[in-house]
Amino acid sequence: MILRMISSVDSKNNQVHQSKPMGFADATQFWNQRFDKEEFIFGKEPNEYLVEQATKYLTPQQKVLCIADGEGRNGVWLAKQGMKVVGFDASDIALAKAKQFAKDNQVVVDYSFSDTDSFHWHINAYDAVIGIFIQFADPAMRSRIFKQVHQTLKPGGIFILQGYTPKQLEYKTGGPSLIEHLYTEDMIRDLANEFKILDLSVYEKELSEGARHTGMSALLGLVAKK
Repeated sequence: MILRMISSVDSKNNQVHQSKPMGFADATQFWNQRFDKEEFIFGKEPNEYLVEQATKYLTPQQKVLCIADGEGRNGVWLAKQGMKVVGFDASDIALAKAKQFAKDNQVVVDYSFSDTDSFHWHINAYDAVIGIFIQFADPAMRSRIFKQVHQTLKPGGIFILQGYTPKQLEYKTGGPSLIEHLYTEDMIRDLANEFKILDLSVYEKELSEGARHTGMSALLGLVAKK
C-alpha cells in the first residue's frame, strides 16, 4: 500500500484535514468528498505565480507535467498557451471536472488517475514540471517528489513550485495546519540542491483562487533548472 502522511488543512491543490497515514484509496475518498460539488473549489483561473514564471521560462510546444492538478485550472491554462500538458491527481472526481474543463476550453490535457508515489516518472521526459500547493506531502514524500521531478525533467528543464510558508499559520487562508508541511527558504534550497535556482521568493500577497485560497497569504515561489 502506498502511504502518505495527511496533515490537517483547509485546502487542496492539495491539502487535507487528518493526521494519520493514508493509502491511495483513502486519499481518493477524502479528495472526492472535497471536489464533489459543482463549483471549482480553487477557481478556474491559473495560479498567479505560475503565470508570471511560465511567461518567462516556458514556450509553446514544450511538454509539461502538472503534479496533482486537481480540477485542471493550471494544466488547462498551460495547454491554452500551446504546451503539451500531462497531469495527474488522486481524485477521480477532480479529474472528471478537469477533463470537462479542458474540453470546454478546446484543449487537450493527458490526465491520469494517480498520486505522486504511483505515477510513472519517466526519465528525461518533460521540459517543465509544475507543483502548485502540493502541500499534502510530508517531509519524506516531499524529498521523494524533488528527486522524482529532477529525474523526469530533461536537461535544462524547469521546475515551478508554489507553496505556503509557516507564517501562513497566522493567516489561515488556506494550506496545511502542520508546520512540517510548510516551506521555508532554507528547506527549499536544500531540497533543490541538484538544481540551479533561478528564482526563490518568500513574500506575502492577497490570493483569490476560489473559496479555499482567498485572502492575505504567506507564500514561497521557486523556479529551478535541471
